[in-house]
Amino acid sequence: MPTNIPLSDYPRRDHFQYFASLPNPYVGVTVNVDVTELVAACKAAKASFYLCFMHAAALAADKVPQFRQRIHPEGIIQYDHCPTSHIELLEDETYCYCTLRHQFPLKEYLTKAETARNAARQNASIEEEEDVDSMVFISSLPWLHYTAFVQPTGKDSNPRISWGKYEEDHRGRLMMPVTVLAHHALVDGIHIARFYEQLDGQLAQLTAELKGLPR
Repeated sequence: MPTNIPLSDYPRRDHFQYFASLPNPYVGVTVNVDVTELVAACKAAKASFYLCFMHAAALAADKVPQFRQRIHPEGIIQYDHCPTSHIELLEDETYCYCTLRHQFPLKEYLTKAETARNAARQNASIEEEEDVDSMVFISSLPWLHYTAFVQPTGKDSNPRISWGKYEEDHRGRLMMPVTVLAHHALVDGIHIARFYEQLDGQLAQLTAELKGLPR
């Protein structure tokens, strides 16, 4: 069950009220993230880079409390964990949504994720099956190594995490653009920076786990 955060106890109360009043209260950042070791580990373990990176991003988001907060009519609520809702490309070049939970060891997560992806493609729906407010929205643009990304938003306060194609830089490192879009009434720049710090840590941990998986 989510926890209610009374505005009277909320240290960003004034910031919350200001940004919540704006017609476009979202803040977004794109950062090039080094995925060199993760790509190599995924190839060696014959594991899906897409799923491994999504697992790392979901775990990193959960480590930042502000990414688990949502705006409700009665105030702010905070979830213990936030599942991801990501897009799955279909044969007709449209897409469907797929929900994944990430509180599992990597090997178990990958198995459950493949089962959920196959089921989602069969269902081919953009209707969410669970509590939409609890989710972190995931999308990918694997065809482009972009430098900026504008995302559509509604009136929700769910964080959005997106990434593009990784490419070699001048050092030979594989760099991938990763974008975060969040509701500024809940999330400031310092919280977004903490997400990227957590992401780097999760990528390193996942790489080590992949090296321990049987081939």
